[in-house]
Amino acid sequence: MINICDKSMCCGCAACVQRCPKQCIAMRADSEGFFYPLVDAVRCIDCGLCEKVCPMLNPGEERVPLHTYAARCTDEDIRRESSSGGVFSVLACEVLAGGGVVFGTRFDNEWGVVHDFCTTPEGLAAFRGSKYVQSNIGDNYIKAEAFLKEGRRVLFSGTPCQIAGLKRFLRREYDNLLAVEVACHGVPSPLVWRRYLEERGALCNVENVIFRDKSTGWKSYSVRLSMDKRTLCEPFYDNEYMKAFIYGYSMRPSCYNCKAKARSSGADILLADLWGAPHLIGADDDDKGMSLVAVDKEALLPSGKLWLKEIEYSEAVKYNSSIVKSVPLNEKRDEFFVKFAKGESIAGIVGELTRLPIAQRALGFLKRVVKKIIGRK
Repeated sequence: MINICDKSMCCGCAACVQRCPKQCIAMRADSEGFFYPLVDAVRCIDCGLCEKVCPMLNPGEERVPLHTYAARCTDEDIRRESSSGGVFSVLACEVLAGGGVVFGTRFDNEWGVVHDFCTTPEGLAAFRGSKYVQSNIGDNYIKAEAFLKEGRRVLFSGTPCQIAGLKRFLRREYDNLLAVEVACHGVPSPLVWRRYLEERGALCNVENVIFRDKSTGWKSYSVRLSMDKRTLCEPFYDNEYMKAFIYGYSMRPSCYNCKAKARSSGADILLADLWGAPHLIGADDDDKGMSLVAVDKEALLPSGKLWLKEIEYSEAVKYNSSIVKSVPLNEKRDEFFVKFAKGESIAGIVGELTRLPIAQRALGFLKRVVKKIIGRK
C-alpha cells in the first residue's frame, strides 16, 4: 500500500492511482497545492501494484545516449511558436501522419495545466510551449495503454518523472510507443500559479499565456500574459512567478530528490534547451531557439524536417545541468510557503526573500564604484 510519509518520495505521477484494480487511491492536494495519493484502506486488497508501479520506489538506471544533437525545426513558423527548437512538433506530426496519437500538456479552461491527447495536427498548437506548472496527469496513462493495445502508435511527452511513471505503469515494452521526456528543472505548485494569476487580476480574463515569449530573444525570453484589455510582458528575471521558480521556492519536494535524472526514466528521446548553443555550435546559433536532442536510435528522428548537428553529450549537459542533477533545495523554501499560506502576495514574498542584507548591498555598491574609478584611469 502506498503511504507517503516523506513528500520528497512522491513525484505526483499518479501511476499508482491509475493502476489500482480497486480504484481505492485518489490524488489530494496539500496546503502547498501539490497532489499526493490517498488510499482508502478499507477497500485496499494489499495487492502491492501501487508500489510496483511507483517510479520513486523503483528508479531506473542512468544512461548515456548513443547520439546527441543540436536541433531545430526547419519550419520557422513552428519554431517561433515553440519554446526552443520545435523538435517536439516535428516528432508529433510524424506520429499523427501515420494515424497515431500524441499526448502532451495544455492549459484547461481555468488556465491550469493538464495532460491530454490529440489525433490531428491542429491539436498540437495547445501542446507547444513550456508550462512552468506541474500538470495534472489525470487518467492519461490508462488512455495511452488502450491506444497502444489497439496497435496505434503513441507519442507520450512529459517530464522525466512522468515518463518514468508511464513506463512503470505499462509494465511491458511497446514497439509502437515513443516516450519523449522534456528536461525539467522542477515543477512549481499549481496553487502558486493560480494565486499569481489572481494577484495579476488575470484569472477571469486571460486570453493567452506564453511562458517563453521569444520577442525579446530566445535566451532573454519574457513571460507574456494576454488579457482582454491589456498585455503584461516581463523579462523572466523580473517576473515574480518565474523568480520563485528559478530560486527554487515553489517546487515540489521531490524535485530536490529527483529519481528520473540522467535519462533513467526509460524515455526513447530526451528534449532539452541547448543553453550552451554559442559555445557548442558557434555561428549556427541564431537566438531563435535551439534544442538538445538525445537518442539511442538515430532512426527515431525524421529526416529532412530537422536541422541537426551532432554534439558531445558530456559537453552539452554542462550548460543544462537539470538533465543530470536535481535542483538544490533552497533553505528559504519553507519560509516561502509559510508566508504563502498566510496570504502574503507572491511579489512581496519573493521580494523579501531575495533582498540582500544591507551590508552585502553596500559591499556590492562599493565594488561597482571602485570598478568605475579604476576604469577611468
